Parts: sequence; C-alpha cells; structure tokens
Amino acid sequence: MVKMRLGTAVFAATLIVLGGQALAAPCGNNSAGFAKWKRIFSGEAEAQGIGPKGIAALQGTSYSVGTIRADRGQKGFKLSLDQFMAKRGGPAIASRGKSLKNANTGLLSNIEKRYGVPPGPLLAIWGMETGFGNYMGNQNVLSAVATLAYDCRRPEYFTQQLYAALQLIDRGTLNPGAKGAMHGEVGQTQFLPKSVLLYGVDGDGDGRVNLNSKADALASTANFLKGHGWQRGAGYQPGQPNFRAIQGWNAAGVYQQAIAIIGRQIDGTRAAQTD
Repeated sequence: MVKMRLGTAVFAATLIVLGGQALAAPCGNNSAGFAKWKRIFSGEAEAQGIGPKGIAALQGTSYSVGTIRADRGQKGFKLSLDQFMAKRGGPAIASRGKSLKNANTGLLSNIEKRYGVPPGPLLAIWGMETGFGNYMGNQNVLSAVATLAYDCRRPEYFTQQLYAALQLIDRGTLNPGAKGAMHGEVGQTQFLPKSVLLYGVDGDGDGRVNLNSKADALASTANFLKGHGWQRGAGYQPGQPNFRAIQGWNAAGVYQQAIAIIGRQIDGTRAAQTD
C-alpha cells in the first residue's frame, strides 16, 4: 500500500533540481548495460541527497522486459475514437460510473466543493485507468520506473519519476516492493511518483495520502486537474476551457476525447448545461 504525507513545495523544488542533473549515466536499449547504469546512477543519486534506503532499493531493481514491451506496444492510442471506445469499454464505464456517482454522492460533492471538478471526468478516469479499482497492476513500481529511466527512449522524463520514487522510499512512504502498472503508476487512478508528490492529497481525512484509497485517489485526481488549469463551472468537452486540463492527464487524443465523452454521459443533464 502506498502511503505518504502531503506533498510540499520543497519536494517539488527538489525534483526540479535533481531531475535536471541525473543524466550522466548511459542509457541503453536492452538489459545488457542495466547493472552498470545502476552503479553509476546510484552514485549520482547519492551525491544529490538520496539516502541509504533509496540507494539500496535502486540496487535491488531488475530490468523489466514487460515494461519495455508495454512501452513499445501502446497500439490502443493508434485506434480511431470509436475503436478506442469499443476496445476500452466506454459504454460500460459510463454505465458503472453513473451507479458509482449515486453511491458516492457525499464524497464526490465534497471533492467538487474543494476543487471545482464534477463527478463525470473523475469517474471516467477512474474507470478507464483501473476499472474502478479492480486492477491496479502487478509490476514492481521501482523496477518499472528505473527501467524506463535507463531506457534511451525517454530517459529525462523517467529520471524525474525515478528521483521522486527514491525520495518517497527514503521517507518510508513508498515500499520498495510496491506494485503498480507497467510504467510505474500506482493507485486507483494511476499516478506516477512525481505526481504523487505534487498532487497527492488526503481525501478521507486520515492525515495521509494513500492512492489505493478511493477517496484519496479521486481527490488527488481532482487536484491534478485543478493544477492543470481546471476552471470551476466551465465545460470540459473539446474546445472548452477544461479540456486542456484533461489533456494534461494523458497525451493521447483518443484518450482525452473518451474521458470527455464518458464524463458527459455520467454527468448527464448537468453536463449539457455547463458544456
């Protein structure tokens, strides 16, 4: 279970510094150089303030062939919108989302009061990412992120994610054995480590952020959207003000459109009034 204290501006500033200084370790396109990369990166990470727990956890990672295969094979985003909706079960997500909206009115109302985000897009993201928490992944989070930081395709981006994960481990808020999705996402709406630090919030009032908790995951997702420009009361369909915030969640156009469509179906008449 992934638990952490509320993220701070200090964490964010540290990530910016660390993320920009950790690319001396040579990248690779297969497992051959991974052990050497870990040794070099560990030295860099230690010099940047990562402590013994984080370094030990990094040394315990394995090159994830499954993660690389998933990273290279994201063919779903090459589908048309109709194909994508059918493949990902858009109608079923909308139907289940309506039921969950009715079953969680108090939680969703509190989230909307706090962040200005209505239930529809939150439930659409929840359903799209993990089937409403039914499958959150079985890949070792740190191995996945370390593999992608080493890989030559996107090392800069995932180096920042790796530093975030190591900071969480150092603070005892991320278990080195934590499981998540193939790219290292965790929780019911699938946050990468840096997003946990920047946008993770306590949605159930226990003083901690646990993205395996429904309340924390939905509140954190709303906080993410707010942090990406969500405007209270504005529409979220393509061309409307809040669609940009949805674009911040995922770079794939068909995914963005699917979230907008499913969210509108869940929000119903109310969405038609604001959209």
